[in-house]
Amino acid sequence: MSLRVILRILGLLLMLFSLTMLPPMLISLWFRDGVWHAFMSGIAITVITGLLLYLPNRRAHKELRIRDGFIIAAMFWTVLALFGSLPLMLFGEGSLGITDAVFESFSGLTTTGATVITGIDFLPESILYYRQQLQWLGGMGIVVLAVAILPTLGVGGMALYRTEIPGPLKDSKLTPRITETAKALWYIYATLTLACMVAYMLAGMSWFDALGHSFSTVAIGGFSTYDASIGYFDSAAIELICVGFMLISAFSFSLHFIAWREKRLLHYFQDPEARFLMIFLAGLTTITVITLWLTDTYDDVEGLRHALFEVVSVATTAGFAVADFSGWPGALPFLLFVAAFVGGCSGSTAGGMKVIRIILILKQGMREVMRLIHPNAVIAVKVGKVSVPDSIAQAVWGFFSAYVMLFFLMLVGVMATGVDQVTAWSTVGSALNNLGPALGEASSHYGDLPSLAKWILVLAMLLGRLEIFTVLVLFTPAFWRR
Repeated sequence: MSLRVILRILGLLLMLFSLTMLPPMLISLWFRDGVWHAFMSGIAITVITGLLLYLPNRRAHKELRIRDGFIIAAMFWTVLALFGSLPLMLFGEGSLGITDAVFESFSGLTTTGATVITGIDFLPESILYYRQQLQWLGGMGIVVLAVAILPTLGVGGMALYRTEIPGPLKDSKLTPRITETAKALWYIYATLTLACMVAYMLAGMSWFDALGHSFSTVAIGGFSTYDASIGYFDSAAIELICVGFMLISAFSFSLHFIAWREKRLLHYFQDPEARFLMIFLAGLTTITVITLWLTDTYDDVEGLRHALFEVVSVATTAGFAVADFSGWPGALPFLLFVAAFVGGCSGSTAGGMKVIRIILILKQGMREVMRLIHPNAVIAVKVGKVSVPDSIAQAVWGFFSAYVMLFFLMLVGVMATGVDQVTAWSTVGSALNNLGPALGEASSHYGDLPSLAKWILVLAMLLGRLEIFTVLVLFTPAFWRR
């Protein structure tokens, strides 16, 4: 482990991140909203800090190991979100305090989509754009972007890639070289974003709204340029486009890569993880529609429209809204919220525990039942036609155990700040799953939560984005031993 190499790379990544404040500054000048200075100040502070880290260590070159990747990923997501909060604190009237700005920045970059802001409609255009852009950058991961465009990371790029790509199967690459893999992911990501933007514009959005919502849709983030979210447009066409791109983004990007390279779509239906997600969403939508119809909450068409959108939005952890599902009858709010714990496929921009882990947990449970019937049988856990090594199966249970333990600890922590139980468990679950919407007092926004509760939720967002172990490993004594 080389501290100087880590500091050099952090400096480079910070200087790279400073470039992301240029587009919102140009937006500010275009709309003349008067807050360009906030982004100029953010660029200056970020570049200077990056230079201070880079220049003393510019000659430090050494191959990155996986331990270095864990440190860089955890530190950079933390540092990036802290520096990303600068424009939110500096734009003038209506700017956020330190706690709220950091919360909003973490929520954007981790694609959680929880907000502390009320009156989003009245924010300056450049701030609206910046929030959406934060989610877009966080969706695929700026660390993966860095691997793609910074040759200075050299052959150690795999160490960063493995800590950044979500899911239990970390070693699979789409191309022989990790740099080419990262580039392929970003090409697909950018193409989907452009297609989503064009579709939104054809459905009636302005170019500004279409760009902002395409950022957060493909990133499965949930930020919007309006308090009413997608419901502001009251358009079935826009909602269907949003549902379509949320589904696409919830599938593994390796499937999109195959579709792009081999020009075929059948593999989406052959992939066990994608197939499970489609069946799961179809079943949940059916239950929701029937419940809404039987309780006369909506008429036939409106019930189907709202049910489909909210199920896909919540279950994929996007968090867009066309209706307040927290007020729906019976167990529906709880059912939809729990669906977010499943999340999307591994290697997607969605949050949650990931579909593949749920599949493996279910299959291992069935294996234990079969072992009771046939004690001497050797039963392999298979996903499709592939046998899953016991090491991965054990890792999934380890992840689940750590997930439950951390959820419980943070739940107790948030409740200790004076938050009621429903609000506490839903906000912690929402943050840990990178979902956004919550129940109880946070059903509309998180602004009224105590400051300490917000900091706990910031930690939960980071743990969810980096899939827990990337952060937890830094707190083990064995990690720091030579």
